[in-house]
Amino acid sequence: MNTNVGNTQQALEMDSGEKRLHELGYKQELRREMTLLKTLAITFSSIAVFSGTPLYGPSLRYAGPASLIWGWVVVTFFTWFVGLALAEICSSFPTTGSLYFWAAHLAGPKWGPFASWCCAWLETIGVVSGMGAQAYSGAQALQMIILLSTGTNKDGGYFAPRSVFLAIYMGLIIIWAVLNTFALNLIAFLDIISIWWQVIGGMVVIIMLPIVAQPTKPASYVFTHFETSPESTGIHSKPYAIILSVLLSSYSLYGYDTAAHLTEETKGADRTGPIAILSSIGIVTLFGWAYYIALTFSIHWWWWWFPVWDVFAMEDAMVFWICNGGCYIGFLNLGLDAMVWLGFMAGGDSSRYEVYALSRDRGIPFSPIWRRVHPKRKVPTNAVWFCAAISIILGLPILKLDVVFTAIISISTIGWVGGYAVPIFARLVMAEENFKPGPFYLGKARRPICLVAFLWICYTCLTFLLPTTYPLQWKTFNYAPIALAVALTLIMLWWFLDARKWFKGPVRDFEKQDGDI
Repeated sequence: MNTNVGNTQQALEMDSGEKRLHELGYKQELRREMTLLKTLAITFSSIAVFSGTPLYGPSLRYAGPASLIWGWVVVTFFTWFVGLALAEICSSFPTTGSLYFWAAHLAGPKWGPFASWCCAWLETIGVVSGMGAQAYSGAQALQMIILLSTGTNKDGGYFAPRSVFLAIYMGLIIIWAVLNTFALNLIAFLDIISIWWQVIGGMVVIIMLPIVAQPTKPASYVFTHFETSPESTGIHSKPYAIILSVLLSSYSLYGYDTAAHLTEETKGADRTGPIAILSSIGIVTLFGWAYYIALTFSIHWWWWWFPVWDVFAMEDAMVFWICNGGCYIGFLNLGLDAMVWLGFMAGGDSSRYEVYALSRDRGIPFSPIWRRVHPKRKVPTNAVWFCAAISIILGLPILKLDVVFTAIISISTIGWVGGYAVPIFARLVMAEENFKPGPFYLGKARRPICLVAFLWICYTCLTFLLPTTYPLQWKTFNYAPIALAVALTLIMLWWFLDARKWFKGPVRDFEKQDGDI
């Protein structure tokens, strides 16, 4: 009798997110100490507003400022559909495995394991390569800071060669791996610093850029000027040029699912998770648009002062060479810091939330090694260093190729955003009576919202497979389609030849209660 009373009292005191986790068949292993502010800080830090700046130059070159500025508005409009669909699912399934866990449960017993397998590997590819993308952006910003601080290339400044650039790239990843091996409360503290640094620093840039970069461009240029550059891009089709010009927006507007990965460490996750997803999209919608408007008002086209072994490095420098004196160094430092924070978060996302969750469900080779949690820090240290090693390998082509950044961000975007499509499609086609809603529920609106979200994701993934320059050459070829085709072929072969026999999706710690989904 006393035992029953104790169990009842414990159930009443149990966090709502932890209660739902138990209903789904998992026990609480990670520390649940994240608040809404901390979750929002980490989620905001995972969205690539500043680190998307290296794509600004190419986007402007494809179709001019009007396409870039209004393209942001279009992309954010459709991003809200994706965010709403994910927020509803997150409210119902507040688990660390998030997307692939959702896919398994929403697709049902027959298709659940296959849907979970596809989603898990897409997302793993996305977040691990995302760590590499942020390391490349950070190394590039540091490369420009050194160059501009030492006198520019024209005046004898030091421009880091490929080997030094690769060393910087690897150094950033190693630093992130070390930081991600610490306890969660330290990581959360650093993320609070990150969000305030990016918000306050971003506001300073938005306000100061037009002030210090005199003379500024007229409003007619920023909001209405359309101009293609077929002589430099080789692209004569205006629709094609417009599609490529909004790649910046598509790349900068994902990562908001990070709130879902944090749910097993967040208080009241069935409510906090959806709020953090939608709040981060709202902040970035306005913040990012203001940032790129300010940048476009302030741009000066002095690109010929910089070396061109890497076209993105050249155009990133072109973007930030906007005023006299040392102001441009400060702007680059802000961008570098933002990329460092984002890479730090990508490392945590890929290790703590993806590799750990997937290995917990035995979906990755040598799972017992990667799922091992440090007994004191409660962090999957082995998974952290595994992800760091893969990211370093992805950067090795820097020594020979000029389009590494294009390929890495394409792989990252397609993998990360493509992972969203699987649970959203499953939610779209499932019978409503099989879904147990959480506090955030779309009701009858879920079908049109999920349909628009799914179609938009498919479109986004296709655009990142397109060649970005013509004529096609090996040195400038976007090899992402080949890399993804090889990786996905191997993953699918593994599934049909072996994994389908034993992989059943998320593995529960104990049996769920009758009637639970």
